[in-house]
Amino acid sequence: MRYNTGIPYLLMFLLLVSIGCREGTEAINRNGSVTDLLAIEIGGMKQWVLIQGRDAHNPILLWLHGGPGSAQMPIHHAYTEELEKEFVVVHWDQRGAGKSNHSGFKEETMTLDQFISDGHELSGYLKKRFKRDQIYLLGHSWGSFLGIKLASQYPEDYAAFISISQVVHSRRADEISYNWLREQVEAAGTGADKTALKELGNPPFLEHDRYVRFAKMKDEFGGGMDAGFTRLFWEALGAREYSLPDYIRWLKGANRGSGPMWQETNNIDLFSEIDSIKVPVYFFTGVKDYNTPHILVKEYFKFLAAPEKYLVIFKSSAHTPFIAETERFNREIVRVKHQTKKKAEL
Repeated sequence: MRYNTGIPYLLMFLLLVSIGCREGTEAINRNGSVTDLLAIEIGGMKQWVLIQGRDAHNPILLWLHGGPGSAQMPIHHAYTEELEKEFVVVHWDQRGAGKSNHSGFKEETMTLDQFISDGHELSGYLKKRFKRDQIYLLGHSWGSFLGIKLASQYPEDYAAFISISQVVHSRRADEISYNWLREQVEAAGTGADKTALKELGNPPFLEHDRYVRFAKMKDEFGGGMDAGFTRLFWEALGAREYSLPDYIRWLKGANRGSGPMWQETNNIDLFSEIDSIKVPVYFFTGVKDYNTPHILVKEYFKFLAAPEKYLVIFKSSAHTPFIAETERFNREIVRVKHQTKKKAEL
């Protein structure tokens, strides 16, 4: 995902009033469990991770959030808590996102090479801490692009790569999505929608602010996020890991989005960048997704060479199947564990 939309100011105000200065993480009450919220020195700065699992001997699952800037940590409890029964789940607030969006953060450090270096460093930390040869890697949206780069460059680190809403080809995605959006606006749009689409113009969307307007329109017609910001706001209220300042950092990072990386994220083409991968790969895609269109995900799935590859289609989902079809999503993630378990335990 190459943009982020902000929570309305009234909701933001209510959020901050409601949260107060609460911060912490609730321990999982079971022998052998692990729960840890900590800042790690990664890439020359402190970056925060949340590590939780019912059994510390379970495989490690590193979740790469979208954005850049859309930290997953504040809403993890609403969607991925069940995975903590089968994995030690690691949510990482990447540089410039959430708790890792420190005062004085240098936006110029948001480069693809730096994120790849950060991810590799964190993977090494997790392998060493939990004495594992390999971990599971999951990436959503922007995280799927970062994830496939990591899995391609460092296959020895990962038992499998799980791609959620894979970023494949930026320009082609915009063309597919624009044609879909035009059909939606013509069929059910208001006069204001038709005017907005006309003012937007045709792709390519080379300017970041113009792309943001395009992405917001896709969301309005059901082709983006599977939950509105009001719902996500209330779910974020349950994040014990975030204090009042953290929410401010979260919102600022989300609103910054991919702006500092626009030149790198606006011209992605995996067909010319990665034609093979040496780890098992699972592509999860929603048929209603017009942020990272499922048509392109299916095409790339056929194109990519891998020792094992699977395509998992979510018929009731758009860009976030872990929100739209949470129970099935979690079952499918557990299925990945069982299919690759022997390799992960080596």
